[in-house]
Amino acid sequence: MKNYLSNFDYAERKAMKITSEELVSLLQEGEAQLIDIRFKEEFAAWHMGIAHNIPLNELPDRLDEIDKDKIVVTACPHKDRAILGRLFLTLNGYQAKYLVDGLIGMADTLRGDKARLFIEQTQQVKA
Repeated sequence: MKNYLSNFDYAERKAMKITSEELVSLLQEGEAQLIDIRFKEEFAAWHMGIAHNIPLNELPDRLDEIDKDKIVVTACPHKDRAILGRLFLTLNGYQAKYLVDGLIGMADTLRGDKARLFIEQTQQVKA
């Protein structure tokens, strides 16, 4: 942690963030994994089918569920827990970012036809 903080600069400040629009592109290309770090109850109440739920307090014990070959994006409704999750993943060797506009922003980004197009394009990548 000390090393990370000592080397923190403007480039890292920029690299640690991603917008919903940027994330959508990476997901469509199969280059990212979205981790919803909310508690299980929050996830059960509402979630996006494109996210994998690993609550922040379970993250240290569930690293085997995260693909180290992809950009890992942590998300919560806003960004407080996502920032903590991203830092933990970064310190453990993952290329991680946090979703700047949160899950609320992602939901807004994927409204209407954008949602349909996104699903169609991501299914083509998996095929």
